[in-house]
Amino acid sequence: MTSQPERDSQPARRAVLGTALGGAAAAALPGTARAEEPMSSPGVAGRPWKLRDTMTTDGAWARFLRDQDLLWTRLPTLWYEGPFLGDGQLGSMIYQEPGANQIRFTVQHGRVQDHRPEFGSGWGTCRLPVGHLTLEPAGTITAVDWRLSLWNAELTGTVTTTAGTLTLAALIHDEVLAVRVKAAGGERATWTFHPEEAISPRKISEAPPTGYTANPAWITRTTTDGTEQVLQPLTGGGQTATAHRRTGDDLLLSVGHSHPSDTAAEADSLRNLRRAKSYSTLRNRHTDWWHAFYRKSFVSFPDQRLQSFHWIQLYKVASASRAGGPVMATSGPWLEPTPWPAVWWNLNVQLEYWLIHGFNHPELDSLATTLRQNQEQLIANVPDAYRADSSGVGRSSDMFANRGVGRPGTGAETGDLTWALHNVWLSYRHSMDKSLLRDTIYPVLRRAINYYLHFLAPGSDGKLHLPSTLSPEYPVVPPQDTNYDLALIRWGCQTLLDSAELLGIDDELAPRWQEVLARLTPYPVDANGFMIGADTPYAQSHRHYSHLLMVYPLYLMNWDQPENRDLITKSLVHWHALTGAHRGYSYTGAASMYAMSGDGDTAISYLRKFFDPTTRYPCRANTHYTEAGPVIETPLSASQSLHDMFCQSWGGVIRVFPAVPTAWADLTLHDFRTEGAFLVSAVRKAGTTRFIRVRSLAGEPLKLRHGLSGHLTAVLDDGTPARTRDLGDGTLAIDLPRGREVLVHTGSRPDLSIAPVAVSEPGPAWGLP
Repeated sequence: MTSQPERDSQPARRAVLGTALGGAAAAALPGTARAEEPMSSPGVAGRPWKLRDTMTTDGAWARFLRDQDLLWTRLPTLWYEGPFLGDGQLGSMIYQEPGANQIRFTVQHGRVQDHRPEFGSGWGTCRLPVGHLTLEPAGTITAVDWRLSLWNAELTGTVTTTAGTLTLAALIHDEVLAVRVKAAGGERATWTFHPEEAISPRKISEAPPTGYTANPAWITRTTTDGTEQVLQPLTGGGQTATAHRRTGDDLLLSVGHSHPSDTAAEADSLRNLRRAKSYSTLRNRHTDWWHAFYRKSFVSFPDQRLQSFHWIQLYKVASASRAGGPVMATSGPWLEPTPWPAVWWNLNVQLEYWLIHGFNHPELDSLATTLRQNQEQLIANVPDAYRADSSGVGRSSDMFANRGVGRPGTGAETGDLTWALHNVWLSYRHSMDKSLLRDTIYPVLRRAINYYLHFLAPGSDGKLHLPSTLSPEYPVVPPQDTNYDLALIRWGCQTLLDSAELLGIDDELAPRWQEVLARLTPYPVDANGFMIGADTPYAQSHRHYSHLLMVYPLYLMNWDQPENRDLITKSLVHWHALTGAHRGYSYTGAASMYAMSGDGDTAISYLRKFFDPTTRYPCRANTHYTEAGPVIETPLSASQSLHDMFCQSWGGVIRVFPAVPTAWADLTLHDFRTEGAFLVSAVRKAGTTRFIRVRSLAGEPLKLRHGLSGHLTAVLDDGTPARTRDLGDGTLAIDLPRGREVLVHTGSRPDLSIAPVAVSEPGPAWGLP
């Protein structure tokens, strides 16, 4: 084994600080490229300017998103073929009832779980099934013609049978599933709700643990207004209540869940139905929400299949997550039989949330709110001896992060909370909301890193070493110095130092964090690149990139460091050279890493592997993904891979069109959110960037790697020249006050239109068209 050379020089310190602080402090450090040069004003300014956004009307959005809709001309028979609806809590998938002439509408809810932690997250605090509706026609189903409208977040269409036609519409809003079915000819619509046994979906892969007893049977009742309810009591306390009512052509259904109360869920489900009133009333509120939602950002590129996929992922994540709601489990709100009926913290939850930042939707961040609301549980997760100053979370948990974490030295997986906090740091960096830094990131990260500090010890080389920990999910445990944890410790200590400075906190632990950064052992590497850990090479195919976190998504080792490019490249090549265990997110991860290097063609070649039906685990017909069960994170991470090709903002530099595939000559971005709380709009035509507009939401320092050639013009929104300086390497520092916009271009002022681009790579719709 060899180790990465020491990098304690001032340039290395500056690179780490730039990563953690978003580069704001890096420009002030000695040796930063041209930082000492005075401000200048390139180009000629002239008159004020304004973008001409063609996507401002309902009609424009409806037309554009209609081209991205999912379509069905045959009846889906599996969950990963059918339409899906959700509001961040209640979810439904629609497909044929197995073995029957019926259509199933699944009824599942992100808050419905068991409450017996003594049986672990797989059984004792797992997500629990609720039930499903069946639509039972009079005749035999012969055809369907369905459309899942993204713009309206609504399923519409027809079911043709030997007896006539059913015309249906369905949506979910405010925890109510609403379906309207009109019958014609000799058809009629019959609905039945089927409660499902309140037992872990993990039963498909293993028997219940010793001592486990089944939850009680459900109880049914009918209220005075004709509403039917199914009440499911739980052995561990609490209740799930499902209420449904049919009025004419409309069916409304709602699910409530309460704990420890044994009755609150019953009242909640009835209250939701009363508030909904009717399909039409609920639909008005529903479409208002979704129409406002989509307008927050826009992207268009010429590959029809991938463009549709990208917009479907935005619809999917908004259907699966809302801030303040339950953190996404591995299946989102669409529970199916699975060995993973919980929240997984060693990759899944992190990948689930990356795409919300670029899409400019912080209101979907239920991960940040989950960590803020459950800090006491995170403390309780560590062994008793460390609870005074430490926090953690085990590999999988319920929605309240209830899962103990093992000790370093026992081969335990210990870094998952720190990695999840990197997601919350990204939320902070994209919003610059200091309350998120003060109330969540700083106190929780301080305790998460403290847990590590209890176990770091000097070796004979004078360096600090970490005893054995697991690199998720590699089957060999290094005797010490697992790269997964070393990367997270480095990122965590530096982020704590930077955060303390930002918050004005004189923390007594700061000297210890500085000591760790100075003395922590280098990353173990060998001739093939980054190892799993000390004396443990990457020697067998591995789906996870846990040993490469310092490259992505932490960017501690990155392409802006020429001395590390060979190491990054050979590590990435070797990871994919050993085949057999790779899964969908192996390809999306590689795509993002190649995008970091600016190689868009290789990035898209890896991303396309995820969509190749000949691969073992490809993207499915409705854009969902399955291995041994539903796994929501991989398609969502594929959208982040596209974001990494379009715009990156790590290290305090915004990179516009850094890795666009050669085939995509035209591309439009509008209000793409970056670190530093900037909104970026940019247009690429015929392979050339025509203009970039940046709006500052927080007044942070702006460094823009623009990709433009020729004499630059940088002009503020009032027509005055922007104060700029050239940092070299195609990067421009721009003085941009909060609330102001800057336009950057070359030559004469270009057409400033924001509009969809023409499709040059046609493809079929998703679904079963």
